Amino acid sequence: MRLLLVEDDPMLGDAVQSVLQQESFAVDWVRDGEEAELALAALPYDLVLLDLGLPGKNGLDILRDLRRNKISMPVIILTALDAVSDRIAGLDSGADDYQVKPFDPDELAARIRALLRRRDGRVEPIITFGLLTLNLATRELYFQEKPIRLSLREFSLISLLLERPGATVSREQLEERLYGWNEEVESNAIEVHIHNLRKKLGHNLIRTIRGAGYMMVEKP
Repeated sequence: MRLLLVEDDPMLGDAVQSVLQQESFAVDWVRDGEEAELALAALPYDLVLLDLGLPGKNGLDILRDLRRNKISMPVIILTALDAVSDRIAGLDSGADDYQVKPFDPDELAARIRALLRRRDGRVEPIITFGLLTLNLATRELYFQEKPIRLSLREFSLISLLLERPGATVSREQLEERLYGWNEEVESNAIEVHIHNLRKKLGHNLIRTIRGAGYMMVEKP
């Protein structure tokens, strides 16, 4: 999952980005409102973490523009403004959640998972597909009821494929949602991760669609 972090505090931004990357999210970090608008115009993010008191353009104006343009991606406001009126203004402007600084990074990660779960129409963090069971909260995968150890990148990849089992996902789409701006992507990175997953799960679950991408299939 690829997130956009809009935060002008360098210490907080660095801390949040690091924690969320350890939670297997790809995180692009911008530090002012104008950079945020450019990023949002360039890439389809899964969720936005938005400070309000930004240089260049106020975060509330960015949020209102998103909703005015019918862009429904989840937005969590991160701000030091803790008055009830400020929270009401943020939520009524279209925010999905509101976190007052300082906040616990683990709680923020849980709130992100909850919003993404609701976006995908799921009521619990468990995805079951055939003999696979994936827990998005604990990052545990079971295959034929046996635990399978995954790297962070392997977990992210199989999570994306399980979002729409039976649908083809291109290599470009996977790269776009797995890697942030500052992460170097080898030309065969996706193929290597797919190869490693097949070694752990067998070769029948992830099908290569020649010239198009990859698909999760329940039956060979």
